[in-house]
Order: sequence, then C-alpha cells, then structure tokens
Amino acid sequence: MSSVDRAASRRLFLQFLAASPLFASAGRALAEGLEVPSKLPDPIIWAPQSLNGLIKSPKEAITVFDFEPVAKQKVPPAHFGYMASGIDDEVTLRANRADFQKVQLRPRRLHDVSKIDTTIELFGQTWASPVAIAPTGGNRAYDYLADNEGEIAVSKAAKAGNHLQCLSTQASTSIDDAIKARGAGVWFQLYASPSWDIARALVKRAENAGSPVLAITVDRVAGRNQEIFERLRRIDNRNCDDCHDRSSIQANQKTKPNFEGIDIEKTGVKNLLSANMTWDFVKRMRDTTKMKIVIKGILTPEDAELCVQNGVDGLIVSNHGGRSEDSGLSTISVLPEIVEKVNGRIAVLVDSGFRRGTDVVKALAIGAKAVFVGRPYLWGLGAFGQPGVERVLEILRTETRVAMGQCGVASIKELSPAFVRRA
Repeated sequence: MSSVDRAASRRLFLQFLAASPLFASAGRALAEGLEVPSKLPDPIIWAPQSLNGLIKSPKEAITVFDFEPVAKQKVPPAHFGYMASGIDDEVTLRANRADFQKVQLRPRRLHDVSKIDTTIELFGQTWASPVAIAPTGGNRAYDYLADNEGEIAVSKAAKAGNHLQCLSTQASTSIDDAIKARGAGVWFQLYASPSWDIARALVKRAENAGSPVLAITVDRVAGRNQEIFERLRRIDNRNCDDCHDRSSIQANQKTKPNFEGIDIEKTGVKNLLSANMTWDFVKRMRDTTKMKIVIKGILTPEDAELCVQNGVDGLIVSNHGGRSEDSGLSTISVLPEIVEKVNGRIAVLVDSGFRRGTDVVKALAIGAKAVFVGRPYLWGLGAFGQPGVERVLEILRTETRVAMGQCGVASIKELSPAFVRRA
C-alpha cells in the first residue's frame, strides 16, 4: 500500500471514530488533532503527597507517610536505600500494603465508646498500646541530628507512649543502654549466626541486662538482592569504608555494642546468617535461658504448630518487611490461618506493612495480640529524631483508638474475627 493510500485509510478510520457514539469525544479529538478530554478523578485527591511542601516539624504531620520524604531528604542515600528496599521484584513489599485492602472492618453501632481502652498484656507486662516497636538494626544510620542517639531516641519515644520495644542484635545501642533509656524491659531480637557460642553469648548478655523476652529470627538464612539499596548506594558520595570496616566480620561488628566481648573470629564463622538453624536450636535455647521465647518469621500454619510443639511462648507472623524472601505472602493474608491453627495456645504477634490504625485493628480482630511497626518510626527518626518517633507513635495510637471507636468496641478484648471479613 502506498503512503497516499495509507493516509487516506487513516482519515477514513478517524472519521469513523468521530461518527461512532461509542467513541464520540475521543474520535473527534483524534480526527481534529486535539487532546482527548478526560473526566476528573473520583475522588479527587485534594492534598496529594509530593516532594513539594514537606513538613518542617513533627506537629505538622497528618499521617506517618508525611515523614518518609523528609527522612529521604535528610538520610544519606545508601542508608535510606537499605531501610526502604525489599528484595528482587519487591512483590512481598507491595503485598504487605495492598492486602490490607482485602480485609474489611465490620462496624457495629450503638455501643458506648466514649472511653477507649487500648492496653494490652503480654507475658505479665502491660503496655498502653498494641503498637509495638519492631527490631531494626543500626538506627544511628538514620539519625543525623546532633546527638545521633539512634535506638536511644527510639527507646525514649517508646517510654513517652508506653510502647513495647524490641531491640535488634544489630542495633547501634546495647541492650543494657536501651533498657536503661526505656525504663522497662526491652525484648531482644536474636540473629543467631551459625555459631551456638555467639548465640548463647548474645542471649546471656540480654538476659543479664533484664530483657524478659527473646525473639529468635528464623527468616534470614540466605543472601538477598536489595535493588533499591544497591542503586542508591551508587549515588552516595561518601566513603563507606569510613564507617564499615569490611576487613573481617569482627571488625565490621565493632559498631554493634551487643557483640562487645564476643570473639567472632575464634568461632570460625564466615557470615552471620543462620543457615544451619533447626528446631533443635530452639529446644537447646529453651533449656539455656529463662527468658520467654517467641519465634519471628512464621508464615505458615504448619510452622505455627511446630512452634507450639517445641514449647515456645509465642510467634511473630513476619516476612521481615518484605526483606527476607520475595514469596508474595503478606502477613495480614496468612494471619487468619495461623491464628486458627494456634487456637490460643501461644501468643500470636504480627509485623510487616502496618501503617494505619485500621491496619492495627484488622490484625487485632483477626487474633493478633500486638502489632510491630518498623519503617514508620525510622522515617520519624530520620526526619526529626526522638520527636519524630514520638509523633509517629502518637498518630498510630490516635488512629487505632478512632478505628476501635468506629467499630463499636471500647476495649481491645472486645475485638474478634466477627469485626472483619474478606473483601
């Protein structure tokens, strides 16, 4: 077909579109060379979040999401990228948020909710809120205020709102100092490493410091491809070796106070991943410490049943915030079957992807005893230090109370699966 014939055919096709009632407006626009008119979005987003007009103080924040772009602006690219990234295609990272839309709340009416009680009790301790602080490593990497307190700032914020806190093995603060700053028992999260001697030394340190609960992480057994981290690290103009001594494992852990006094090189381990961990390790740890033990990283009812059979006190439904494997399993989607399998025999907790009070209430209604949050408080820390963390926790507390009230429940004890349904 010649170019003349093609042009004539195109004109006839566009004239057909212009005459068609199905494509009236689009057809006319194409035929006349105009832009296709579009309807306004419904609902219109009147206050879109953007990088323009960032909040300048914690008090200006409306949601926890307001802190993230400020933290991105203040925290060095490599550090922000490490915190923000999932792995591989980040399917799990996205599912952790998207799947909350698949769970709907069922509000009940005409109940007295003039006073809302959000307190919870776990292993003999009472906390003012079901929102707990998840263990995240190296918090000083995100805190660029003059005092650079890192986890200490988080502990102080937890104290201000009476939140449960769990400290990471890889924290830039010791468990001793975190407990002192928090003024209450801080849980200790364990990356066991391939060495029993290292694991035992870490646990003994935590127990001697007064930590009441040991959270054994079981979902970090292999490497991971953190694409966002790797890409942002390439644009970070700092010299990483100034802070990270990669000459040996021992040298690299010098900034992690929980390893103080532990001779890592003597054990002969080549990395700190727990690739050799089995249920025998859990049984052995059960016989070693008087601390309560919860297993962090459970995603199936089969493993939940094994938690019960192996005598642990609780489990945390977790996919490491989408940072361990890219399975696509969100924690809110697997929580119901795990709660059903456990059937109240041990405590079921949950983390990964929680950003709203409604998220928290959905998990509590399904059967979780508490909800851990990670990235949101790091956004607050990176943006404004301790005041930022305090405001993040305040927003989550407020949203949780509001969601409970709207559901017609005055106490967390009143929540049950009857208040949720699958969308």
